[in-house]
Amino acid sequence: MKKIISALVLGACVTLGSASALAADAKLEPITYLLPAPKTLPAFAPWLIAQQEGYFKAEGLDVNFVTGKGGVDVAKQVGAGNAPIGGAIGDTPIIVRANGVPVKAVAVLGAGSLTLVASHEKAPIDNPAQLKGKTITVISYSDTTYYSLLGTMKKAGLSRNDAEIQAAGPAGVWQLFAADKSDAMAAVPDWVVSVRETGKKVHLMDPAQGFNSMAQAILASDELIKSNPALIQKIVRATLKGMELIMKDTDAAVASYIKAVPQHKGKEAEIKQVFDLYNKYVYADQKVLGQMNRDRLGKVQDFYVSEGIVSKAAPLDELYTNQFVEAAK
Repeated sequence: MKKIISALVLGACVTLGSASALAADAKLEPITYLLPAPKTLPAFAPWLIAQQEGYFKAEGLDVNFVTGKGGVDVAKQVGAGNAPIGGAIGDTPIIVRANGVPVKAVAVLGAGSLTLVASHEKAPIDNPAQLKGKTITVISYSDTTYYSLLGTMKKAGLSRNDAEIQAAGPAGVWQLFAADKSDAMAAVPDWVVSVRETGKKVHLMDPAQGFNSMAQAILASDELIKSNPALIQKIVRATLKGMELIMKDTDAAVASYIKAVPQHKGKEAEIKQVFDLYNKYVYADQKVLGQMNRDRLGKVQDFYVSEGIVSKAAPLDELYTNQFVEAAK
């Protein structure tokens, strides 16, 4: 009889515990976060780690990641109110503001550029002038990595007509390079490691030689910044914690990321290479995590206007705000 009573008590405790957990989860605010590409890409590790480690949950948020059609599309959807918040590149507000899309960057994940100029170690490219006459792969002619490449070439007085630039798509951009069908590629760290995994040796141009475009950014609409700044603050704070884990404890970040994206299980060494590249070239040297560099943004916009990528410059204050990053400190 005592065993039966004990079992009933235990069952009641388990039921109450489950009910409490469900009640706690029910209090979480559901939020859709638009990503510019599939969330399985290591580039989005800060967000996935923030979710895996419970950083979003600690902020009272239940974040659902949805894939958009590139950063410009994400910005348009956020600006139109179809999604509260999303991700792109720090350059993206420059492009969409010129077309009347009311979004700002509310955090930038790193002081460096997301775009690296990669070449073959057997034929290294160390400065922009050496890009002349080369075959270079990019993801598309409307992607910010392409614009970053043009900015790098311009530093040597070169235009897009001084090289054979091929839009090869998100897989072809590195696969053609790995197959020796291009001399260089405008690449994100993920693609550099993908090429290395084929056995090819990759040389990276010193980013100081290239164009100072931006890292990934969190975008929010003017309306949301005004009406619900607390929500943006929570997302920024949690995401920066995910980025910080990658920077301070890369091994722990790899383990967390693999749990978040199980299809990468067995690729721990590859993911660590990707994180190491982000730490070295993208995340490093940011005085305040997430902070936009106003002078850099201004120079990037000047280039976009000079090249006719956008018709006119917008006031810099319309392109970003550091209010949430400052508060996250």
